[in-house]
Amino acid sequence: MSETILVADSGRQTGSAHARRLRTEDSIPAVVYGMGMEPLSISVVRRDLRKALSGTAGMNTILDLSVDGTVYPTIIKEVQRHPVRRNVAHVDFIQIDLDAELTVSVPVRLEGEAKDVIANNGLVDLSMNEIEVVTTPRNIPDEIVINVTDMTMDTTITLGEIPLPAGVTATADDELPVVTVLTMRTPLLDEEDAAAAEAAEGEEALEGVEGEAGESAGDDAGE
Repeated sequence: MSETILVADSGRQTGSAHARRLRTEDSIPAVVYGMGMEPLSISVVRRDLRKALSGTAGMNTILDLSVDGTVYPTIIKEVQRHPVRRNVAHVDFIQIDLDAELTVSVPVRLEGEAKDVIANNGLVDLSMNEIEVVTTPRNIPDEIVINVTDMTMDTTITLGEIPLPAGVTATADDELPVVTVLTMRTPLLDEEDAAAAEAAEGEEALEGVEGEAGESAGDDAGE
């Protein structure tokens, strides 16, 4: 688990107007809470936060948040983004006990080449981009790597089959599928389906024409 120091400014005024002013100054309004402390309104420089989270741990980086000389071991609890621009608009930092377990989501990365799947026109499908785990802060893995080299068309990798580091436990059911195989449509099948669809449309059109012809003949006989 990566750790880094992030300096924050205290005494931030609350309210939308003050928050907008901070953002125009390239700072981000934030709050730090947890471990029984009163929530503390702060702000952090956008560039400094981006740099602090640029390591391999990303959003799970332990941040030694320095506020007026006091250092709070924290991680990011929540990030709010602008609905259109998607840039960070507000951050919640939560103070943590470095010796106590907490629940976090760890990104998943696939490695290897499933040659049998590729040869049979299949596609390896990752159904979970993150896995929620319980562990101590310094034991949080940067990522969970799953090797798909030996996968076949009938393979499903479940959560319980994924090796996790010592002291790291997944919160979901062991039988939950994490990596599966999708069967791709072949060009030949696509052509056959298209031909079948055209034939069906032709039959429907023919039936319509014959029906109209029958109605016309009935009308003529009536006259």
